Amino acid sequence: MTHDPIAQDVHCLVQCATQPQRMWVQHHNGIFVSSDEGRNFTEIQNVTPSAFGFPVAVHPREPDTAWFVPEIKDERRIPVGGKLAVTRTRDGGKTFDILTNGLPQHHAYDVVYGHALDLNETGNRLVMGSTTGGLWISENQGDSWSEITHTLQPVYATRFV
Repeated sequence: MTHDPIAQDVHCLVQCATQPQRMWVQHHNGIFVSSDEGRNFTEIQNVTPSAFGFPVAVHPREPDTAWFVPEIKDERRIPVGGKLAVTRTRDGGKTFDILTNGLPQHHAYDVVYGHALDLNETGNRLVMGSTTGGLWISENQGDSWSEITHTLQPVYATRFV
């Protein structure tokens, strides 16, 4: 991986269930994808609003489809512009959709940690929790989100069971 190959702080690493050779990772240096079970990674560049963040989810049958939650790197660790967003690629990182429908778009200080974004086994439902106690669900791969609550203690992990 680029920059300092020794000092990597992997925030989240995921593997496609049906095509395990495809892996996605995000850390301080950006977003990376591997097609050979992690032997080699390619950096995904020019991701807006940010390539920095913590969680990654990959579709169980579509290895080119993955979700991320962008943040401001290091200095403040909040959503870019105070707007909570989820980014999704469906083409292996060539392009990204910025998904905001139903998410806070003003004064959002919700940090979503590496284990606080989960995708169910069908690849359609996502759940996401934040350090400010927010919990959202999407029934359509992130195209729109519904807030479940914003009054929890900090959410460090979410899972479908």
